[in-house]
Amino acid sequence: MKDNYKIILFDGVCNLCNGAITFIIKRDKKNSFKFAALQSEIGQQLISKFNIDTQKVDSIILIDGEKYYEKSSAALHISKELSGAYPLLFGFMVVPKFIRNSVYDYIAKNRFKWFGKKESCMIPTAELKAKFL
Repeated sequence: MKDNYKIILFDGVCNLCNGAITFIIKRDKKNSFKFAALQSEIGQQLISKFNIDTQKVDSIILIDGEKYYEKSSAALHISKELSGAYPLLFGFMVVPKFIRNSVYDYIAKNRFKWFGKKESCMIPTAELKAKFL
């Protein structure tokens, strides 16, 4: 396992977010990512370190070294690292951020209504534990 991984923070009680994390894990052939729920201790430490306002961003955040990406920018930067044709999605970065984030915010606002919510954060299987912080 390499040491210079990127960290994906996600809403641990969101079914859509958990599904997205499972999707990413299956396509992360280069082991680029580690994962942590926003609600976890490490998630809270990183939110504090980067001074992220979770009232405005409460779904997926990508931390890459000393930078972080949120909303659609996080999703597109993540897609760049995945196997298959998913890196092509990074081309959507040319779409102005306010348009990309409007679509992202609409989905994020409705995610619990559409996909439901868990009572607690996902517990990774033994083989996946190494991918979680």
